[in-house]
Amino acid sequence: MTVIAFLGAGSVVFTRELLADILSFDELRGVTLALHDIDAERLETAEAIARRTAEQLGARPVITTSLDRRTVLDGADFVINAIQVGMHAATVRDFEIPAKYGLRQTIGDTLGVGGIFRALRTFPVLEGIARDMRELCPDAWLLNYTNPMAMNVGYLAAVAPELKAVGLCHSVYWTVRDLSELLGVPYEEVDYTGAGVNHQAWLLRFEHRGESLYPRLDELLARDPELRRRVRMDMYSRLGYFPTETSEHSSEYLPWYLHDDAEIERLRIPVGDYLRISADNVAEYHAVRKSVLAGDPLDVSRDATEYAPQVIHSMVTGTLRRIHGNVANRGLISNLPEDYAVEVPCVVDALGVRPERVGALPPQCAALNRGFVNVGQLTVQAAITGDKRMVRQAAMVDPNTAATLPVEQIWALCDELTAAHGDLIPESLR
Repeated sequence: MTVIAFLGAGSVVFTRELLADILSFDELRGVTLALHDIDAERLETAEAIARRTAEQLGARPVITTSLDRRTVLDGADFVINAIQVGMHAATVRDFEIPAKYGLRQTIGDTLGVGGIFRALRTFPVLEGIARDMRELCPDAWLLNYTNPMAMNVGYLAAVAPELKAVGLCHSVYWTVRDLSELLGVPYEEVDYTGAGVNHQAWLLRFEHRGESLYPRLDELLARDPELRRRVRMDMYSRLGYFPTETSEHSSEYLPWYLHDDAEIERLRIPVGDYLRISADNVAEYHAVRKSVLAGDPLDVSRDATEYAPQVIHSMVTGTLRRIHGNVANRGLISNLPEDYAVEVPCVVDALGVRPERVGALPPQCAALNRGFVNVGQLTVQAAITGDKRMVRQAAMVDPNTAATLPVEQIWALCDELTAAHGDLIPESLR
């Protein structure tokens, strides 16, 4: 029987969607779902959702729960990681403290000081997961959803290179879905390839029936001034390749936009937007908990759009699929650093996840990616070496931070964030 362990199962909205996708596959309706969270109330809610989902879909999985991570990892075939160390309170600190210094962020979970400190909170837990998996389920696949994706996958590649791990993100998929809808082309008829780094990959190929769709996008942009008032559209018009993450995300990975009031107005950038999203997530959790405990039906109508259920189904059944995954760069993209995480097309079947070699990215895309990667590599090395200065150096080379703050303020900001997060930060870096 296939055993799927969920770490961070208390992320109940995300867990609900994954469970509905998994149990919608006929071949996975009898799997074992082993749920783990460190919060007893959230774990109770996740269990109630799992049982309700199975009941509504007529599935008969074995459902177990534990507050002990090792218990759910023992004998697992797949480990879905969706943890958030520090939860909403840590997110608030990641936004409010930089804002005092005049540093603007939008999402703060991938790059910049928000991404750096989220990574530093997450790395110790990842190391513990890797250690437990080596002992309890050495052949299992770790399917990571936790951000900052590239930093987390890069860290795992450094400290546990033998682990079978892939980072899963839907940004490439939804970018193509949204562009296809915008251009009036059925998504099912579009051929595409994305590559780069997570949240800053590029549509290298975007075609319909053998013809590039970029000229059609150019025509649409030329006649729609409001459409041009988006960061991604502005990036595409200047770089020639479409980035695969939202404008809100993309704005904070670059030195061009967030420090300038006029650019924020021109491109309608929602500064601090993730504070609202995070608060909404907390409110939605409480609403879902109240609803499921009251016996209300869940919405389990799904199209199996998340990658983890598809990956599991492909490995269990041998069904061939092609996804975009985040893996260590071992000869996959020739003009990005080796071993750090890259996002590339991957083939998935009974043999596992096999990334495809892309070769060289267009030079302008690789140049931006290298600035992105520099921040992550320094953050990973800071955690491995215990070098506090390297945390500050990571912030110094971050594009948005460097474009906004002088170095003395960058160091002071890092000092204040370190103190504010307390023992969530590794002791060697406090």
